[in-house]
Amino acid sequence: MTVRKSTVFIAFVAAELLVLIAIVVHAFIVGGRESRLAEQRAMVKRLSLTDLALFTDARYTRHPSMADLHSPFQDYPLSFEHFPSGSLMAPPPHVRTYGRH
Repeated sequence: MTVRKSTVFIAFVAAELLVLIAIVVHAFIVGGRESRLAEQRAMVKRLSLTDLALFTDARYTRHPSMADLHSPFQDYPLSFEHFPSGSLMAPPPHVRTYGRH
């Protein structure tokens, strides 16, 4: 017994419709989190915290705005990147434009 292409298409469209409904329901559920986000922003401002720590391995990926020019080459100048997050995140703008006029 073979499955018709139209049946596969209808099943695919139905699955996409279910995903779309789930996304809309999720948006309504998390819509009330704005107050919590405002509280977190106030805490960051009150405590004078730095930028968000996205990765936990290397210091130049933990705090990108505080990265210096030599931290990726802390072992030796021609060393390979041994932290996976270093290949996922670009250097901060102040490091990329250093020495340019």
